[in-house]
Amino acid sequence: MASLTPFIHVHSGLPQKILTTGDINKDGKLDFEEFMQYLKDHEKKMKLAFKSLDKNNDGVIEASEIVQSLQTLGLTISEQQAELILQSIDTDGTMTIDWNEWRDYFLFNPVTDIEEIIRFWKHSTGIDIGDSLTIPDEFTEEEKKSGQWWRQLLAGGIAGAVSRTSTAPLDRLKVMMQVHGSKSGKMNIYDGFRQMVKEGGIRSLWRGNGTNVLKIAPETAVKFWSYEQYKKLLTVEGQKIGIFDRFISGSLAGATAQTIIYPMEVIKTRLAVGKTGQYYGIFDCAKKILKHEGVGAFYKGYIPNLLGIVPYAGIDLAVYELLKSYWLDNYAKDSVNPGVIVLLGCGIVSSTCGQLASYPLALVKTRMQAQAMLEGTKQMNMVGLFRRIISKEGIPGLYRGITPNFMKVLPAVGISYVVYENMKQTLRVTQK
Repeated sequence: MASLTPFIHVHSGLPQKILTTGDINKDGKLDFEEFMQYLKDHEKKMKLAFKSLDKNNDGVIEASEIVQSLQTLGLTISEQQAELILQSIDTDGTMTIDWNEWRDYFLFNPVTDIEEIIRFWKHSTGIDIGDSLTIPDEFTEEEKKSGQWWRQLLAGGIAGAVSRTSTAPLDRLKVMMQVHGSKSGKMNIYDGFRQMVKEGGIRSLWRGNGTNVLKIAPETAVKFWSYEQYKKLLTVEGQKIGIFDRFISGSLAGATAQTIIYPMEVIKTRLAVGKTGQYYGIFDCAKKILKHEGVGAFYKGYIPNLLGIVPYAGIDLAVYELLKSYWLDNYAKDSVNPGVIVLLGCGIVSSTCGQLASYPLALVKTRMQAQAMLEGTKQMNMVGLFRRIISKEGIPGLYRGITPNFMKVLPAVGISYVVYENMKQTLRVTQK
């Protein structure tokens, strides 16, 4: 098939980025089939963008609609500036843009409704299920310049704190079942709660939650900053980041954040597993670990934790992107806004798949963190623990505690979403 690459180089109206966007087989050339597929896909995206700008659905875009749409992205312009934008696209002098003018102007521009898709399909910012291994969300350039990004992260952090506190009893039960479940092999949800309340009262159900909430801020900050740095290293300036590069950048950012805050993970587990009066708070726990076990104890279980990032983040991102693409291809007729139910549903399914894949590593991590507290227990490394669990408990032993873990997903998602939306209004995060 004849290549269109020479035509692209000669024709000034076709930017080089069309070649990289339409080149499906990545052979450096754009053949006829690839070019026709690009036009077909791109026209659908242009139509979505046109409809999203046409607020009153009268078939044309006016200056006031451009002002309104840019305001939702955090960019304020005057009506006169909007009219200048109209003039550059308007070909018949009506000072409005119809579909034909819009299509002709943007036909060879690969970027149309990307800003909308980024804004609507944020995954990890507003949904917190207690795990911190998801790939960070993308923020548009306008969100970064206007300060919307830090408001969204702050709203997400507060939502996470409320959500984690609300589901803390289930989280502590999960840890107890991971660590102690193998002793009798019969610890179920009812017995677990009964034992915890009997040993320490109702308040004991929230042991370790303070550390779990405190680590949100430093972890979010480090992850966001390092994600941006890794993206710069892996992508050419001005180029849109691809799924694979996003996965690599996000995994490295997660590893960086986990490395810095990991001692807090260990403290959280020790507090959750500890008995009444064993520790008098976060600092007392840290001091006793340092005194009796040394600095190395703060990184027990670090390797399985690090290894767990790849399957969790990779499967979570892949499933979410697959569900997002399916919805956009089949149901995005008039808007790229999926609605609350679809968005939360996609987040729950992708996170659950990620948890299933990485749970055995998470369990081994927790046991390594708590080994020193269990009397008569031999200190084992990751491989030794895997062998011991499989030989004594079988494959199901690698999934102890997963039931309360899944039980907290729905309330955690619901609570974090409601709090996130309310915090966005309080912090004046612009919305569509």
